[in-house]
Amino acid sequence: MGRYLVLYHAEGSAREMMANATPEQAKEGMDAWMKWAGAVGSALVDLGQPLGGGNRVGGSGTSATDGPQGYSVLEAGSLEAATALLDGHPHLMMPGASIDVLEALPIPGM
Repeated sequence: MGRYLVLYHAEGSAREMMANATPEQAKEGMDAWMKWAGAVGSALVDLGQPLGGGNRVGGSGTSATDGPQGYSVLEAGSLEAATALLDGHPHLMMPGASIDVLEALPIPGM
């Protein structure tokens, strides 16, 4: 079994989306996420959370970045199996939304 980092991308920031949602919309969104989490079961290692903007640090300095709008961590037998767990994910119902699934590689000697 491997671990997979799931990164959620959308148009606009997570902070803006949450601030502009009515309480009913927020509840409906969380209900959809909880339904997905229940269907995925123990493969969901960490539901994760929304992410705000941040900084990108490089050799030539620091710059602002919007980065992904959120993350989760899954455990699955393969990248394909992890990707299949995202079928029907509520995040994908937002216009312009996408999800990256990245395999966490073992560190040699650890």
